[in-house]
Amino acid sequence: MAEIQQSGGGGDSKKRAKKQSTRVDMTPLVDLAFLLLTFFVLTSTFSKPKVLRMIFPEKLEKDNPNVKPPEIKDGLTILLTANDNIFYYTGALNKETELIRSDYTKNGLRKLLIEKNAPLIEKLKKLQIELADVKEGDTASRNRIEKQAKDEQMLSKLVVLVKHDKDATYENVIDVVDEFLITQVAKYFVVDPGLDPIESAKIQEQLND
Repeated sequence: MAEIQQSGGGGDSKKRAKKQSTRVDMTPLVDLAFLLLTFFVLTSTFSKPKVLRMIFPEKLEKDNPNVKPPEIKDGLTILLTANDNIFYYTGALNKETELIRSDYTKNGLRKLLIEKNAPLIEKLKKLQIELADVKEGDTASRNRIEKQAKDEQMLSKLVVLVKHDKDATYENVIDVVDEFLITQVAKYFVVDPGLDPIESAKIQEQLND
């Protein structure tokens, strides 16, 4: 019986698949990123820096010993000193003045200012509610309410005097002014330089207790 020989042939019958390159061309993505960056830079509106308005009294004449810092008879005087210590008293300064210690927390200075400035805060809240109800485009009503709010601030009876010694920090002063803005205190003065000898003595008594 004849044998049939099967020949595999001279070559491989299966063709190998050509490997595809896995390299990703990032050039279009980079171009797109620069286009987006340029678009946002040109179309964005940068916020304007907020300017903190501070009211300073007339500068004292250092060479004149008779010139003293202004006194507030019916107001509030805040004293700032070293190690974040803060004190206050009401009315004019004399030997019988009671000096009270406070702090920068919401239960300290902020609570005091809210209590002192309660009438103005209540009026401004009512005006804010009234302003929120103004219809869009009613410029006259909006301007009237905003003017009334400014007038109420100018008529406020609360006046605060801030005094500090050489050991108080600039951050302490800014923290106090921030509390004024939060509690709607409209009339305040930052006095420079120094503290009255009576104030310094009373602070030392408090620190020694």
